[in-house]
Amino acid sequence: MSEATTHYSSYDPLARIYNEDWAMAILKETLSPIEKLLLPHLPEGAHILDLGCGAGQLAQQLLEEGYKVTGIDGSKGMLNYARQNAPSGQFILGDACSFEYPPTFHGVISIGVLNHIMKLEELKKIFHNVYEALLDNGLFVFYIYLEEEYQSKWNGQMSGNVKDDYAWAARNSYCPEEKVGRINLTVFQWVDETWQRSDTTILEKCYSTSDVQSALSKAGFTDVSIYDAERDLAIPARAGSTYFVCRKRLE
Repeated sequence: MSEATTHYSSYDPLARIYNEDWAMAILKETLSPIEKLLLPHLPEGAHILDLGCGAGQLAQQLLEEGYKVTGIDGSKGMLNYARQNAPSGQFILGDACSFEYPPTFHGVISIGVLNHIMKLEELKKIFHNVYEALLDNGLFVFYIYLEEEYQSKWNGQMSGNVKDDYAWAARNSYCPEEKVGRINLTVFQWVDETWQRSDTTILEKCYSTSDVQSALSKAGFTDVSIYDAERDLAIPARAGSTYFVCRKRLE
């Protein structure tokens, strides 16, 4: 797959924030489920696709454990960090809705990405693309936040940080009628002896378990298991954090 022209520029202002302030906490939260649900079922040196790889911290962890990793992300800013953080990985600018691979990967992971897909039809396309890219008996592991997470964490939650040359503030909101969460992000950067401000709104979609199951089925996945991170995996996680494990089985 060649590097695509797709570029989700609205996520570029988030790249430094993600890399410096969020990534290690997300890695700590998600590594244990991956080690339980995916890695024991892969062959030694397996090829893993990290779909929505962000700044590459998870890719680097997998590379250190001896896996081959290809990462896809739609943000150039995220990929700039990924290539620094995981220099032996392969990283591609691309759209999860349109990437194409023949059966190549023993496993596919998608961490914190699928809630950013705003239409169910696009989610179905992604699942189809993943199914096609998996080798027979390959595994697709991802988590997605359900409404409990948005109701508990997205009603006016604020966050931010201030550094010598950089400052940011974010405020979350959730509309239960639309089932849409919004991150209103303001970033200040010290450039050419002055502070420059940028404002971005990032959207997330809340899907039901039945929506996700139906989309997986249409893509061809018939062997699907669902895990609540805290209840089923005994892993501290945010409310509503649900893991799906899908195996590609050819008849």
